[in-house]
Amino acid sequence: MKVERHPARKKKRLKVRFGVDYPKRVAFTGDVSIGGLYIITGQPERPGSKLLIQIRLPDEQEVTVFGRVRWAKKVPPNLIRLANKAGMGVQIIKFEAGQTALADYLETLRR
Repeated sequence: MKVERHPARKKKRLKVRFGVDYPKRVAFTGDVSIGGLYIITGQPERPGSKLLIQIRLPDEQEVTVFGRVRWAKKVPPNLIRLANKAGMGVQIIKFEAGQTALADYLETLRR
């Protein structure tokens, strides 16, 4: 039985910058919702780590959030595309900017 997340995540590849102190690393999302996102990276941060994340929407608007790593799966860089869920799941704790822009964008995606 599959547990449904609320709100449901949408599979979408968006460019993100993230880091513990400042957003210095670049990656892409695998899925995203107003409450969290999955970041595809070979070098995830440890579960419990707080991150500052900038999400670039297709219309070039930038969303800035603070998040906490809920799970992480480290995979060698050459296997990222082959591995199932290589990277980390991040819960959004607080929006610094762009909450309405992200919500509006997610509404445009198919369910």
